[in-house]
Amino acid sequence: MSTPVHEHTVRRPCDGEVTSAVLSAVSVLTKPVGESPLHGAPSSHQQALLEVLRANRALLLEQLQSRTSFEEVRRLRGEVMAGADWFSSDPVDATWGFVQECLLLLLTLARHLSAELELFRQTPAPPAAKLTPEMAPALPPDVLSVTQQKTLETALQFVVSLGLCPYLGPGVGIPLGRRSAFGAVVENTVCGRPGPAVGRRLFITIHVLLQMAELSSLATVLFTRHLGDVMAALCQLGYQPQRSGTEEQKGISVEERHTCKEALKSLVGKVYQPMVIKELLILQGGPKQCGPMRSSSGSSSRAAPAWLRRLCGQLLSERLIQLNGVQAVVRAILGGGTGDESDWRKCDSVARILVTCPQQSSSADSYYRQVCPQILDLLHFKDKLTARQFQCVATRAVLTMVKEKPSFAQQCLLTPLLAPLHRCTTATNEVHSQIAVEEWELTCCVEDVYKIWVVGNSTSAPLLKALQQVLPVIFTLFCFTKQNVCNLRAPCQEILLWYLSHTETFAALSALRQLSGLQGQKNKVAADFHFTPGSDGGARLCSRESCSGEDDALYEKLSDEQWELECLMQLLAELKESDLPGDFFLDLLQELTSWAVAEDEEQKDEQEVDVSAMTLLEAEQQRLSRAASQGQRLALLQVLAVMVESLQHTVLLRKTTQIVDYMVSLLQRTCVGLDMATGPSLGNPVESQALSMGMGLVAILLSGPQLSAADYASMSRLLPPLETLSQMHSDVVIQELASNLRAVIATHGAYQPEHFTATAQPSRNPETTGKNNSVSCREKQKMHTEANNLQSSPPSSTLDSNSPSNTQIRHPASSVGSAAGISPKGGGRTSGTSDSCPLTKPISDWLLEACDPDVPNRAFALRVLTQLVHQGSPEAVQAQEKVLMLFLENLEHEDSFVYLSAIQGLAILADSYAERILERLLKDFQYGPSLPTSNKEHSLETRLKVGEVLMRASRAMGELAPHFGRPLVGVFLQGTRDPDQSVRASSLSNLGELCQRLDYALGPLAQELSSCLTALIKTEKEAEVRRAAVHVITLLLRGLCDKTTQVLSDVLLDLYRALKWVVHSDPDDVAVLHAQLALDELDDIMRKFIFPEQRLEKKIVVLP
Repeated sequence: MSTPVHEHTVRRPCDGEVTSAVLSAVSVLTKPVGESPLHGAPSSHQQALLEVLRANRALLLEQLQSRTSFEEVRRLRGEVMAGADWFSSDPVDATWGFVQECLLLLLTLARHLSAELELFRQTPAPPAAKLTPEMAPALPPDVLSVTQQKTLETALQFVVSLGLCPYLGPGVGIPLGRRSAFGAVVENTVCGRPGPAVGRRLFITIHVLLQMAELSSLATVLFTRHLGDVMAALCQLGYQPQRSGTEEQKGISVEERHTCKEALKSLVGKVYQPMVIKELLILQGGPKQCGPMRSSSGSSSRAAPAWLRRLCGQLLSERLIQLNGVQAVVRAILGGGTGDESDWRKCDSVARILVTCPQQSSSADSYYRQVCPQILDLLHFKDKLTARQFQCVATRAVLTMVKEKPSFAQQCLLTPLLAPLHRCTTATNEVHSQIAVEEWELTCCVEDVYKIWVVGNSTSAPLLKALQQVLPVIFTLFCFTKQNVCNLRAPCQEILLWYLSHTETFAALSALRQLSGLQGQKNKVAADFHFTPGSDGGARLCSRESCSGEDDALYEKLSDEQWELECLMQLLAELKESDLPGDFFLDLLQELTSWAVAEDEEQKDEQEVDVSAMTLLEAEQQRLSRAASQGQRLALLQVLAVMVESLQHTVLLRKTTQIVDYMVSLLQRTCVGLDMATGPSLGNPVESQALSMGMGLVAILLSGPQLSAADYASMSRLLPPLETLSQMHSDVVIQELASNLRAVIATHGAYQPEHFTATAQPSRNPETTGKNNSVSCREKQKMHTEANNLQSSPPSSTLDSNSPSNTQIRHPASSVGSAAGISPKGGGRTSGTSDSCPLTKPISDWLLEACDPDVPNRAFALRVLTQLVHQGSPEAVQAQEKVLMLFLENLEHEDSFVYLSAIQGLAILADSYAERILERLLKDFQYGPSLPTSNKEHSLETRLKVGEVLMRASRAMGELAPHFGRPLVGVFLQGTRDPDQSVRASSLSNLGELCQRLDYALGPLAQELSSCLTALIKTEKEAEVRRAAVHVITLLLRGLCDKTTQVLSDVLLDLYRALKWVVHSDPDDVAVLHAQLALDELDDIMRKFIFPEQRLEKKIVVLP
């Protein structure tokens, strides 16, 4: 009987006099004790109550006969009395006589309101012409005022307290004595005295109340306060087992019992479900008790009988499995919680209720199929407080079910929850729509996974296994979100980090291998599909457009793989407190070592295999197998290279055991190289350098304070490879250091060779370094020989102070060798200091090598010349014209290693000799390369490279930008009119970098700059150029910051309008994004200008 719960305070119209008269009669009957005339002082509260009931009933009958205003009430009451076969005009029991009069008046009121409401519905509405805007629509006659509702509530309370609750069996409903003091008096007055036909009286009361409740306005008043009592009476009348001789069942027929059952079924189906469930839980009671328990008021409280508990359980189960039943159960139990500890315990209790299959259910499978989808729906509420409680219940229910019912959880919870992610792996082009997974599905799925796995934080095996299957899809989605503004980035990152942090180490390493592309392509996103931005800030899976050629497809594949590796490194960098990055790094190094052995065996097998004896198919299979193996090794090397470049050593090697594992891998790989060598050899200088550095790292560890026995135990694994190195390595220095390290580890630090501590700690003083590194003539000759041998090999690193080759380890016996930090190109540089020692080669040799056709030699020579210019070498200053011409020539080289080195050198030259070099560069940028040997066909590429040089030079100007920047601004503004779009974009990019450093010097140029940018934004056809123009405004605002309102005061409005035009009219999404960023910058600036930060300052003013 679902009815509105809002109360309406209205003024009754004149045609409602009968309703007022009936309620006045009800008020006379229910008059309080203080207003009733009593004869004599009562002996007890019970006697006083009986006296009041008799007096009020007599007063009502008297006024019904005497008052003219009650004539219509008397007539209607007589009609109702004539049809009420249960009414007794002269009852012996005073309480039952009072209840009868209340029931008659309530039934009279209900029939009168029903008749009036029927008439109201049949009366046609007044014509619209007679209605004015001030006129309110006519109210139906069953709307009661607040006073009338209070009178009705009082009558209902008397009926329930005197005519319903006293006739309920033990344990059925809440006893009156536990409700209020008045209830205790009623309980002692009525329940203590046995009456005839208890069941019949209960049936009469509930029958009349249900008749009254057929009117919605009266049903609202009844069920909002007395729903539990009505349900308790119906349960007793319809379902209490038949026993001979019980007072509760006398006078009730089988048809009447069936009527009560149907009424209960209708009631629990129509009333607001959380209220029904709450009352059923109260009726069902707590755990079964052995005997009656006394309450504070003295009344006995018994547990609910078994039949009632079974009935309530059945009704609750029916409520639970119906539509939105789970939500109703949660609302009934939690109510309006505040989120404190008790609410969290309630959530856990509700979750256990939902997970437990009731005994009344036909089968566990059907129950979970109906309940589990509703549990998942609890995760999707938007209201904050309700969503928090519902999500807690859903999360606890899922985790409990996974733990206790794993098979049903997998089938009914995890599989539907992860279905959108699984569809990403099985998507096909057979569907008509290009969208395989919609944005809302993907967003909902990722958020649900975050709530269950990350917030729930349970490491059960089924959850980890289910998440592992969709981990590649989530990682691919995460990589996509890193390229765009997407609201799924944070949850995807948290899910990935949670899995890597909470799963077993071997499973985490396997997952990292799979995500890095080293282990299969299982559960990846379907090949012909990719993620695209959604309209609501999310992502969706769409079919991929086919590439125009194989080269484009290969480029796209390689760029995606590189980006995924970078994203994976960003994830590993977040695991700062975990050993997983170091374990993964060591695992890859171990695999690299094993491959070194395998490669040697493969070479031997290839020499023994007779290709002429093979068929073409066998030869092709062998070639493909060798190519696949090589590809796997290259992928491994790529992952290792990206890890070393992206992650700090504090992340890769956090503990002593990890450093020892790294050294074991390094020494084993070196030993494999020694075994492969067929004769005496100097080996790979880079490997030798890495080996010496690693051994110096071990020496530092051994010289550290308070090494534990566990540390020495882990270092004992270094003993076999160190022994091999001390005997077989070709470098005497390495042999001696390996022997010393082995002795210190074997004796647990008891033996300390001479100068061992100094060896472990590199000096920061160049003079000390030089003294400790004095060598004999024979060793110096060996150093020069190694440097000459290195000229034919590509350099492993630049002459940068941050290069690994610049870490110096000073070895005992006054040795340097490969541990002295010799750079790959020789030259006798001693690293470990902030300044480099003079190079042994004259600058003329480096100028010659810069013309070497061998790319590595040429690039390395260019970088050496760059460093000489940066250091202000006198020879470089004298030869600056030659160096400039050399850099300009190599700027046109096709190899990126060469022309990037030339760009770096020109930028250093422009920084050192700004006036002269910038003038030359500006001419080349404006008119093309001016060298006689320049290739005119590649003039555009060279101009763009010169533009890169100018951009780096602009960044390096710093505070000198206002002095040197004016000519650059003019050239860049002219470049915005170049016929080629790339030059226009490059000019704008350089203009932005320069303008954000000009500060107040930009003022005279503001008008010209604004005109140029607004014209390009509105008239330029190429999207790339429009993006660059908008980006110039962003850089301009970012550079000027608080000075924007002063420098750009005349053009700020024009720039703002141009940005708004882009946001509303430009078809390019990237340009719109840039414009939005610029508007955000402008918004911050204007907020600070309008609302400056308040500062408390003390000022001392000297008066004249």
